[in-house]
Amino acid sequence: MYFQYGEKEINTLKNRDKRLAALIERIGDIKRPLTPDLFTALVKNIIEQQISVSAAETVNLRLLKLCEGIYTPERIAKLSEQEIQQCGMTMRKASYIIGIADAVISERLDLNKIPEMTDKEVIDTLIQLKGIGVWTAEMLLISSLNRPDILSWGDLAIQRGIMRLYRHKTLNKVRFARYRKRYSPYGSTASLYLWALSKEPE
Repeated sequence: MYFQYGEKEINTLKNRDKRLAALIERIGDIKRPLTPDLFTALVKNIIEQQISVSAAETVNLRLLKLCEGIYTPERIAKLSEQEIQQCGMTMRKASYIIGIADAVISERLDLNKIPEMTDKEVIDTLIQLKGIGVWTAEMLLISSLNRPDILSWGDLAIQRGIMRLYRHKTLNKVRFARYRKRYSPYGSTASLYLWALSKEPE
């Protein structure tokens, strides 16, 4: 499964911004994988924080093996912090993952209600969990819930993409907010292209 967007989103963004239009034309369709199961997405997001993609994949595979191939709160809760940490992550991350499993099991966090919430409600709910900040919650809105209008100020690659696209040497929150407004309500689709641009060699 991939992030869903189409002609409506693309045409709206192209009509509003010539530079973004040229970027979209040059890159073409982008397929960003989705993780529809929110608990799995939360675990993977914590694993991926501040490590390389290849390192995260290795840690993820080791932890999945311990969980018999699927992440559930119950399977995570049976593991000790040491067992999770030995998959290749810090003890702090291991405690965050166990904390999220405990929150779901105790029903302090009801994942079934998340899809019905607004973007702001999802962020406000998820940042109550240790290890989940605003940026992580915003990434989950895109990569798990397929929300259409996320452009994350906390994402350095997004900032870099904007600066490269518009040739800015710096980017402050006021200028960023103008771009967010311009791309709305399809900020997530714009994000896909800004991420792609940020990875290109200069």
